[in-house]
Amino acid sequence: MHVLALGLALAAGVLLLADAPRPEPDPKGSIAALMEKAKQGDAVAHYSLGKAYAEGRGVLKDDSEAVKWFRKAADQGDAAAQNNLGVVYAAGQGVPKDEAEAVKLYRKSADQGNAGALLNLGAMYVAGQGVPKDEAEAVKLYRKAAEQGYAEAQYHLGLMNANGQGVPKDEAEAVRWYRKAADQGNAAPQFNLGVMYATGRGVPKDEAETVRWYRKAAEQGYAEAQFYLGVAYATGQGVPKDDAEAVKWYRRAAEQGYGEAQYNLGVMYDIGRGVPKDDAEETAGRLAGRLIGRVE
Repeated sequence: MHVLALGLALAAGVLLLADAPRPEPDPKGSIAALMEKAKQGDAVAHYSLGKAYAEGRGVLKDDSEAVKWFRKAADQGDAAAQNNLGVVYAAGQGVPKDEAEAVKLYRKSADQGNAGALLNLGAMYVAGQGVPKDEAEAVKLYRKAAEQGYAEAQYHLGLMNANGQGVPKDEAEAVRWYRKAADQGNAAPQFNLGVMYATGRGVPKDEAETVRWYRKAAEQGYAEAQFYLGVAYATGQGVPKDDAEAVKWYRRAAEQGYGEAQYNLGVMYDIGRGVPKDDAEETAGRLAGRLIGRVE
């Protein structure tokens, strides 16, 4: 007997290094124009050249050159450059990996209120990288960034509250921060907000709200949300049951390598739900399912 996989879990609290948004001083300016400003010691031009080399925008991507220009701006006290230089030290891009140096740079930037640096420094405290592990300190830093409206920090502050890391577990507070980030279009908290509605954690259980938030994340390509939206259509939870729609969302998640979606898609082909019965594709789905231990 084939059983459609159905399970809900909070997205993993993986803390990513991120640069806070910052308007480009001259988004249409040429590299040559930036170089001229850089020769005059302009910190913003130094920063912009670092970004250009880091991203390969207008120049060939070159991590070492990015480091050079970020350092010039950082040495002048530019908070965004300090944060980005911390990122490259944490990742070992263009410089030998040095977590203690990354922390030092994040702290300089965070002391100026840079939201990306506050998030990154918090991530280092959560992981115990370059500093002793201290989740309470991470929460303080996340909160400072979150209160600036930085969606990624709001999401991570929600995770800390949901999991009781560095603060007493408070699912209503987790929902509050997830919602702030989700309202800015961030897919991960949109999915987590759907999970909270699905499980009645911090909010009354509401299948329609669950589907609404899953859909927002799924439409942005978030594989886990696509899978659970498929489950909702397959089981008629929060939406009218629609096997063809379930297959559509399973397929989108499966194409991203999401194992449970690959398995469920195989099941749908095997039993002919929402698609013509097709043993070949069913077999492929079952093989993918074995990789995640779902087939006996």
